[in-house]
Amino acid sequence: MSKKAAEHHRKASEHHTHAARHHGEAAKHHDSGQHEKAAHHAHTAGGHAIHARDHAEEARKAHTEEHGKK
Repeated sequence: MSKKAAEHHRKASEHHTHAARHHGEAAKHHDSGQHEKAAHHAHTAGGHAIHARDHAEEARKAHTEEHGKK
């Protein structure tokens, strides 16, 4: 795998990890009735999920550039 693809995979993984943490925080705040904080964390989690998806797509592109389409 190219270094470029590997780096995008790492970044996607990191964003998924951050998204999971924010979803956990959102759940905690929702349970305690702090709905504004819950919404903030849920929104932030969504942003991380989008970044993760984008990095995964870039990893696929880098892999295709290096190895060609099959």
